[in-house]
Amino acid sequence: MRQIEESDYGVATAPNEVRFERSLPGPVERVWAYLTEADKRRQWLAGGEMEPRAGGSAKLLFRHSEFTDEDPPEVYREMNEKGFLSEGRIIAWDPPRHLAMTWPGDGADSQVEFELFPEGDRVLLVVTHKRLADRDEMINVSGGWHAHLAVLEAVLSGEKAPPFWSQIKALEAAYTARFNER
Repeated sequence: MRQIEESDYGVATAPNEVRFERSLPGPVERVWAYLTEADKRRQWLAGGEMEPRAGGSAKLLFRHSEFTDEDPPEVYREMNEKGFLSEGRIIAWDPPRHLAMTWPGDGADSQVEFELFPEGDRVLLVVTHKRLADRDEMINVSGGWHAHLAVLEAVLSGEKAPPFWSQIKALEAAYTARFNER
């Protein structure tokens, strides 16, 4: 398991937007599969089917126990064990380069965009979460994306996934400090 580097942290690109970049083992079609195919996506984020077209449904079944054996904080215990279904819509579907979808939140939906750029035998994955309701939601999703992307990187590298739940509290504190500096 590698150390967290400064470049791993998401960057606030607007008051309601955060962007992450990760260099991942390719090829680009493989990374695309881990974003769009339920059996691969459940290994780092959430299972659930996506209709492969703009306007299609994006069902994400979050069951973190599928990729971590750590006990979750009490607030996430039921979601960890029984799962939580989140339903959004595909906004953009351009394999294997661009996927965007709505992301249900408390009230209004936000949007998540995945962009893939081949770089030799690696792929630059850019994840941008937009239209976040407020600073608290931005901190929450930043810690979550940071931890989930670390799991994705480990899965694609054939390594043991890093701890998930034990990172969340520390990541939320780190993002609180980072976003308070703005």
